[in-house]
Amino acid sequence: MSSPTASLAPVLRRLYFVRFGFALVWAGLLFTSASKLGPVSVALLVLYPLFDVVAAVIDLRSSQDTKPASGLYVNIAISAIAGIGLAFAAASGIPAVLRVWGVWAVVSGLVQLAVGIGRRKLGGQWAMIASGAISTLAGASFVLQATQPDASLVNLAGYAALGGVFFLVSAIRLGR
Repeated sequence: MSSPTASLAPVLRRLYFVRFGFALVWAGLLFTSASKLGPVSVALLVLYPLFDVVAAVIDLRSSQDTKPASGLYVNIAISAIAGIGLAFAAASGIPAVLRVWGVWAVVSGLVQLAVGIGRRKLGGQWAMIASGAISTLAGASFVLQATQPDASLVNLAGYAALGGVFFLVSAIRLGR
């Protein structure tokens, strides 16, 4: 009989590979539409945290017997709120979007950091820990960028791409 932690690794590995692919495609699409808030960029902005909700639900269902479940509930809630908040913020312009995205990145980064630390014995989690820490710092920078006259969504694409790379690294490390 395998332990809950041992059965969790293959599920997380697949989920992390999917998250990597999604992040890269999303970043590419946002990069091409990031010059203004139009229907495509707004849809992408709302989609990203909602995808995070779905991924956290999948993670939660596969890790019911492990400690990080409470962090996943927080992540589901904050990402759902972020998706709704981004839909409303888009009507106010790029600075409002950057503020909402920034707050979401800070809070979800702290949650990711806590979940990664809780799963460190599973292996492959150092990248999730680093990603959570970087997300927290990046979120603060997005809030600061919102005050700039040339505020842009382009950095959000880079943020997602880097996050995707961290998911790829974790997926590869979990496979070992």
